[in-house]
Amino acid sequence: MRRHLLPVVSLLVLLLLVRQLYPYVSGSDPSIVEGYEVNLVSENLGGPTCLVWANDTHLLVCDRDGGRITELNIETDARRTLLDGLHHPHGLLLHEGKAIVSEQGQLSSYLIAEDGLFVDGQTLVSGIPAGNHQTNSVNVMPNGTLIWHSGSTCNVCDEADERNAALLWVNATTGEHGVLASGVRNSFDGVWVEDHGYFFTDNGRDWEGDHPPEELNFLIAGAAYGWPDDEPETPVPEGSEAPVGRWTPHTSMNGVDLRPVHSSLPGLSPSEGFTLYTAVYGSWNTLLPKGHEILRIDVFPGEEPNDYTTDITRFVWDAGTPVPLTFHPDGSLYYAVFGGGGKLFTVDAMDTGE
Repeated sequence: MRRHLLPVVSLLVLLLLVRQLYPYVSGSDPSIVEGYEVNLVSENLGGPTCLVWANDTHLLVCDRDGGRITELNIETDARRTLLDGLHHPHGLLLHEGKAIVSEQGQLSSYLIAEDGLFVDGQTLVSGIPAGNHQTNSVNVMPNGTLIWHSGSTCNVCDEADERNAALLWVNATTGEHGVLASGVRNSFDGVWVEDHGYFFTDNGRDWEGDHPPEELNFLIAGAAYGWPDDEPETPVPEGSEAPVGRWTPHTSMNGVDLRPVHSSLPGLSPSEGFTLYTAVYGSWNTLLPKGHEILRIDVFPGEEPNDYTTDITRFVWDAGTPVPLTFHPDGSLYYAVFGGGGKLFTVDAMDTGE
C-alpha cells in the first residue's frame, strides 16, 4: 500500500512546487482584452515596488531587493542610481522639489540636486514596527499633507502601535504625523481623484477560505475600516466603513492609478464617473493560482456624498506578479512585475494601421 501512495505523494509535491513557481515564471506573455496589447519595455529592475515619472522619458523605480531608487530612460534603457542604501523601499513621491521616500518603518525627505540625485536626507518619521507587512506607498493631498500607507505587523491581531494597519497623515516639512484612518490591514497604494477624494487598496487576512475579499476603499478622515474585527458573520463591523469595491480574496491588490481622460485605454467619461486601474499580485494562499492581473475599476458616484459603487473587470491576466503601475502623461499604462528579476511593461491600444 505504501508503494502505491508514493506516486500520489510525489505528484502532490510536484503540483505544489509548480503552484509556488508559476507566478514568478509566468507574466512574459500576458493575455489582454481584445484591441489592446502589452509590450515589454525593460528587464532586470530587481524587485520593483514603485513607479514615478520624473518626466516623459525618465521613470523612477523603487527596487526593494537592491535597496535603491533607479532612474530608467524608457527610450534607451539607460539607467542610473539616484539613491541607494535603503531598507526595502516601497514608495516615492516627488513633491515641491523634494523626494519623499518610504522604506520599512521610515519616511524620509531628500533634496533633488541639479543632476537629479537625491541628497541631504532628512528623516521625517521612524520607528514604525514591521512584521508581516511594512510601510508602503506615500502620496499627497491637495493641501500638501502626505498620506502614508502603513501595513499591519501580523495577519490578525491587536496592534501595539496605532500607526500600524492604518493610513497616516504626515507633515512634509516637520514630520509631525498621526492616524488618518484605522483598521486598514495592509493598504499598498491610493490615488487622489479631483472633485471626489482619495481611493485606496487594502488586502484582507489570510487562511480563512473565501473571507475576506480584497478591497477598494474611499477615505473618510477618522474612519475605521474593519480590521481585525471583520469576521465572516460581520464583514463590515458596526461603526466601520464598507468598501466601495471587492475582489478575489487573498490575491493582493496593490498599485492603483487614475485613468486620464485622454488615455486610449477603456474607461468612463467624466459625466459617468471615472476609471481606476490596479495591479493584483496574486497569492500563495490558494490551492490554484489566482490574481496575477491588471484590473479595470469603473467608479460610479451616487446621489449622496461619499457614496460610490464600482464595476471591476480583468483587463490583463496571466501577468506574473505585478505590484506598481502608473499612467504615462501620454495616457498609456505602465506596470512592473516583482518576480523574474523585475520587468516593466506598457499597455496601449493596438495599432490597426489605419
